[in-house]
Amino acid sequence: MSMSPMEHSASLRIGAVEFVSPDEIKVGLDIESPDGIAANAGVPRAFPRINSYVLIATEAGHIVAQIEWIAVERSPLPIRKSFADNGLVDLPFPLRKMCVNPLGLLKTDGKNFSFHRGVQTFPSVGEPVLIPTDKQLCSIIESGDNRRVKIGTSPMAANTDVKVDPDRLFGRHLAVLGNTGSGKSCSVAGLIQWSLESAKPAEGNPNARFIILDPNGEYAKVFKDKGRVFQVGDGESPLQVPIWFWNSLEWCSITQASPKVQAPLLKRALRAMRNDEHEVSESVEVFTKRFIATVLVSLRHEITVGSPWGSFPRPKNFYEKICKWLESVEDIRGQLGDSEVPIDVIVERLQAYKDARSGQYPTYESTTSEVEGIKNALTAGFEHFGGQQGELLPKNEDVPIRFAGETFVTYLESLAQETGSEQYIEFLLARIRTMLSDTRMKNVVGDDVEILLADWLENYIGENNAVDGCVTVIDLSLVPAEIIHVVTSVVSRMTFEALQRYRKVNGKSLPTVLVMEEAHTFIKRYKEDMESPNASSICCQVFEKIAREGRKFGLGLVLSSQRPSELSPTVLSQCNSFLLHRISNDKDQELIHRLVPDNLRGLLRELPSLPSQQAILLGWAAELPIMVRMNDLADEFRPQSDDPDFWDVWTRKANREIDWKNISDDWQMKRAANAGDLDEDF
Repeated sequence: MSMSPMEHSASLRIGAVEFVSPDEIKVGLDIESPDGIAANAGVPRAFPRINSYVLIATEAGHIVAQIEWIAVERSPLPIRKSFADNGLVDLPFPLRKMCVNPLGLLKTDGKNFSFHRGVQTFPSVGEPVLIPTDKQLCSIIESGDNRRVKIGTSPMAANTDVKVDPDRLFGRHLAVLGNTGSGKSCSVAGLIQWSLESAKPAEGNPNARFIILDPNGEYAKVFKDKGRVFQVGDGESPLQVPIWFWNSLEWCSITQASPKVQAPLLKRALRAMRNDEHEVSESVEVFTKRFIATVLVSLRHEITVGSPWGSFPRPKNFYEKICKWLESVEDIRGQLGDSEVPIDVIVERLQAYKDARSGQYPTYESTTSEVEGIKNALTAGFEHFGGQQGELLPKNEDVPIRFAGETFVTYLESLAQETGSEQYIEFLLARIRTMLSDTRMKNVVGDDVEILLADWLENYIGENNAVDGCVTVIDLSLVPAEIIHVVTSVVSRMTFEALQRYRKVNGKSLPTVLVMEEAHTFIKRYKEDMESPNASSICCQVFEKIAREGRKFGLGLVLSSQRPSELSPTVLSQCNSFLLHRISNDKDQELIHRLVPDNLRGLLRELPSLPSQQAILLGWAAELPIMVRMNDLADEFRPQSDDPDFWDVWTRKANREIDWKNISDDWQMKRAANAGDLDEDF
């Protein structure tokens, strides 16, 4: 049958429902139904087509259904008994049938159409099946509110514009999945570009924030004029993630600290760094203040848990602590001399408590007046030496307070000697010293990094009203492999915690989007029963927390990956929208099929054959799953992820000059001794 164009002023009947079940609707096409249609009098195309749309008329409106499969069924060959000649038979005639999946209901008020996801009632057998008009197709594809950003067109719906709501697309996390070369990176770059263009006000930049973690260095060229690019060794914008940003889990993972001995000592040393308790050359007065503060905090804890008057042996243990405190205070009094009256009062109170329990059969229970007297004496002594109440609340070991790496190593070593753990911590110290002395790492994480926390947040997340640009590209391509997971973990966690505190202080969230390229490398599934988590698993746990809680604090997550089967199930399950490019691996396809309802799996069968620049958009950002041809991107806006030009280089159509000396000098971090001259003697 030749292809016949179709008028689009009214819906055209093409068949009727023949079979209905909760998971399947079969349609028989009329003999007269067209085998081709032309949208807007354009070039005719075949009909029916897999994944195109049809309407099923019901009393509540039109059910929108997507074609899953098409088949041809031959008619039977009955003998025509009405004729005298029994040798005459009906010739077989092909009857076309198809199976459709209901997606939602298309309603009208007489002028306009509106699409609503979900079907309340199924059609009955015999209900007519129609081809939607152009206006109906547009209403289906463009359904939903706040469709502000155009990302492409729908080849299955007369090239109708496909627009999305950024609140839905970025607010509840997006996964962009597809094989290498399927257009994945261009889609990610395009979504950012098109969103910023649509949101651009009459003057200035949009108040938007995108932070791209780029392990391949693809996005620096694209967004260098729209924000900031941080790279290893860059003189103007070097990548800086100092060690004092790291929390205790990140320290334990990078140093491979054992949980029994090394990790507790490491955390104790970090806590001392955060509380400024590591000064070696401090005055006796400062040391006295710190010691009294420690004793006072400990005493308050003992009072809270009721140790002085609890059941045996708790009062006896409290008495033994008093005796140890007395010895230490007497030693401090000897260093201070006899002029410090508050120390004398503390010694007097502690001595009196000890003497009251010096008999042969002492009673260790304390009276309230005794304990209050000791506490008051300690408080007076603490204030006498310049202490303030805020200092009695010790800082957590994870608070980002600056300290020097060499000081940290020295203190950790002395702490090990104090506790007799030198033999257990020798290799831990060696690993830390190696990291701090490695020239590849110290420019990123070492003591050479001079930056304040407020300045770092302003540079990496953005200034007020995004006056310095809307995009931050963090180029991880030259970060040493030993620390790349920790650097990624720290940047992501610091961004998340900064937005948490922003909402705490301001009462509102600061919308920010974190983009993770090659997500299967950094958000890789791990064994939850690991005794000592490594840097890779700690990095994944940070993204799992962002995926679970980021929406509440305005942090959206965009994942780009070519191996979804290797991603953390926790993170992937929290993604509410998916942009699926060509996926050919059977394990990856199986995972994608598990993420969508059964009635949509027919659409995903097209994944292995999708051409570049085409994708399937489904989830929260789309009212219904839709095939999208993504917008074109100019060359200057495309990430540097093009396929290599082997043939053009081989045939000398594309020139490739080589200067290995230049590359080796950059690799070895040589610097010019004079302007334009390299140090040849290095």
